[in-house]
Amino acid sequence: MNDDAPARVLLDVDAESFERLVVDELDRLPDDMVEGLDNVVFVVEDRPDDGSLDLLGLYDGWALTERERYGAGELPDRIIVYREPHLAACADESELRDEIHTTLVHEIAHFYGIDDDRLHELGWA
Repeated sequence: MNDDAPARVLLDVDAESFERLVVDELDRLPDDMVEGLDNVVFVVEDRPDDGSLDLLGLYDGWALTERERYGAGELPDRIIVYREPHLAACADESELRDEIHTTLVHEIAHFYGIDDDRLHELGWA
């Protein structure tokens, strides 16, 4: 371990306040982006299963481009936003809001079938 590396300091935002920020940022997204979300739930979790602080969000489901047999009765897809990685990556609430916004757009794009390479081209990854 490099002793010269700065330690990650987490912003102090509790789970309830973070969830409110996620809802606020969802409300700020364009209607045509969120109106097409069918059978998708948004979930806030503290950290990914591996405990890392490197993953900000995850789309867990089938993209629209892969939904050949998708239909009624299917469990909802999930867009997961990880609280602690966001807090570790951001210096203040303004930066936190921006990063939550970017994460939401990124994960919603996966729902629509847009892959990471295309998101990089568009500046959303």
